[in-house]
Amino acid sequence: TRAALKETGLDAKSMDRCKNFFALGMCYWLYNRSMDSTERWLDDKFKAKPVLAEANKLALKAGYAYCDATEAFQVRFEVPPARLAPGVYRNLSGNNALALGFVAAAQKAGLPLFQGSYPITPASDILHDLSTYKEFGVVTFQAEDEIAAITSAIGAAYAGSLAITTTSGPGMALKTEAIGLATMVELPLVVVDIQRGGPSTGLPTKTEQADLFQALFGRNSEAPVPVLAPSSPGDCFWVALEASRIAVKYMVPVIVLSDGYLANGAEPWRVPSVDELPEIPVRFRTDPAGFRPYAREAHTLARPWVVPGTPGLEHRVGGLEKQDGSGNISYDPLNHERMVSLRAAKVDAVVADVPDVVPAGDPDGDLLLVGWGSTYGAITAALGAQRAKGRRIGHVHLRYLNPLPKNLGEVVRRYRRVLVPELNLGQLVFVLRAKYLVDAVGYPKVQGKPFMQSE
Repeated sequence: TRAALKETGLDAKSMDRCKNFFALGMCYWLYNRSMDSTERWLDDKFKAKPVLAEANKLALKAGYAYCDATEAFQVRFEVPPARLAPGVYRNLSGNNALALGFVAAAQKAGLPLFQGSYPITPASDILHDLSTYKEFGVVTFQAEDEIAAITSAIGAAYAGSLAITTTSGPGMALKTEAIGLATMVELPLVVVDIQRGGPSTGLPTKTEQADLFQALFGRNSEAPVPVLAPSSPGDCFWVALEASRIAVKYMVPVIVLSDGYLANGAEPWRVPSVDELPEIPVRFRTDPAGFRPYAREAHTLARPWVVPGTPGLEHRVGGLEKQDGSGNISYDPLNHERMVSLRAAKVDAVVADVPDVVPAGDPDGDLLLVGWGSTYGAITAALGAQRAKGRRIGHVHLRYLNPLPKNLGEVVRRYRRVLVPELNLGQLVFVLRAKYLVDAVGYPKVQGKPFMQSE
C-alpha cells in the first residue's frame, strides 16, 4: 500500500494521514458496510486536490482488502437498519432537546420564555442553545451566581413568563432556599438538574443519578415538588414540555432530573409536527370580582396567576407563611398546618396527570426491573436478552418520580423479586421500600460511567 501511495506523489505527512483511512477500511470490512458514502465524501472534500482523494480511497480499499485476504478478524458483524417510524429526523443531544422542548412549551402556552442560569458543567449547553432563539421571544440571563439565577427566574414567573433555571448538583444545593420560596409563593417554575458525579464539585464531566434524594427532600420544612426524569436524549424534549405543562397547570415548581450521559449523548430524533405537541392552556386572572390570591381551583388546588399591574388585583407575595385565601402574613398555628397540607395535596393532585405504568416484557413473573433516567437503554437491552432465554421478567421505567404512578404498588407486587439498577447507592430503592413495603433489591453503580447491558 505504501508503495502504491508513493506513486501518487504524496509527501510523507500526507501518506501518514492515510493510515486513518486504512483503519476505516478495516472497520467497513468488520461491520460489512459499503464504502460508497465515504468515497463520495472524499471526492467532494478533495475535489480541488484529486490526488489526495485518490490516495485516501486507495488506503480505504487497502484496509478492506487486508481483512479480506488475511482474515484478520474471526467474525464479522452486521447492524441491521433501525426500525424507525417515517418522518424527518435530526441528530439531537439531551441538552439540545431540553432547549427545544422549552421553546416549544412557551410557544404552545403563548408565553415568553425566560431562562435565568449560571454556567455549570454539564448544563451550560442549554443556556448556549436557548440564547440563539431570541426570535421566539426567548430571554436568556447569565446570572452572577446560582442564587441570582433562580431568583431571577422566580421574578420572571411572577411577571407572567414561562420561567426555567438550569444547573447541576452543586448548583442545586445553592438553589435550595429559592426552590422553597417558589413553593411558598406558588409560582410556575422548572428547575433542570443535569446530574454529575459528586458530592461537592466531584466529577464534573462524568454521569451519575445521585441527586434524587436532593430533588425529593432537599429543602427545609415540608416543601414537596413534582419530579420528572427523561430516559433518552429525545425524551428530554417531551419531558421539558410535560414539566412546563405541570408547572403552569398546578402553579408549582417542577424539577427535571437529567444527567451527563443523556445531556451529551445523542440519537436520531423524529421532528414532531406542531399538532403532536400537547396543549398548555394558560389563564391569567384579570377579573377583580371576588379575587383572593390564594383561592384554589377545586381539582388542581392551583392559585390564580396574576400579572403584576392588573387593576384591582394587587396582592403581596413572599416567603413568610400565607393566610389561607387572602395571602396575608399569618403566624396562626392551625393556618400553617392547613397551608402545609394544601401545598402537599397540590403536588399529590398531579397524580391525576400521571399515566399508569404498563410493564415492558412479562406482566408478572419472577423479576421486575425498576429504573429511571438514563439506565433505560441498558435495562431494555438486558431485558430482551434474558427473556429470549425463557425467563419471565418485566421492566418499569419511571418518568414521574413524584408523585409516583397510582398503580405502581400493585404492579411491583406481581413479581417475586424487584431489582432496581441505578447510578447511586440505592436512592430509588429506598423510596420504593418505604412507600410500598416491598423487599426491593438495589443494584448500585457509582463510577461516573453508565450501566452496560452485560451488567
